[in-house]
Amino acid sequence: MKKDNLVVLAVDDDMINLKLLKSMLKKNEHVAEVIEAMNGSDAIGYLKSRDDIDMVLLDIIMPIMGGLEMLKVVRADTNLRQIPIIVLTTDETKKGEALELGANGFLMKPVRSAELMTKMDSLII
Repeated sequence: MKKDNLVVLAVDDDMINLKLLKSMLKKNEHVAEVIEAMNGSDAIGYLKSRDDIDMVLLDIIMPIMGGLEMLKVVRADTNLRQIPIIVLTTDETKKGEALELGANGFLMKPVRSAELMTKMDSLII
């Protein structure tokens, strides 16, 4: 994966969380664009329509399609399965399930900028 000009898809049904993530990501010089989606279904739409998304930050509890459902769909799709996905949630009990379903990382909310950047850096080669 490229180290600069990253395109990050942030998926969360809470507008405040999305704005917070976006502001954190915009402070990272490696991030060129942040795409926002309000649920897993919209996020999959973005992933299928764009081939430049480098990483997904994924909330678990969302309407229409939650994060764990989205993980299953993405990991079953040969065109999408290689995209790193970091799960963000307030529910630590979901960590094992998210990692089993193919998440590359897990962060507890509220997300701290330093933790997010460290986790993202660890997934970018």
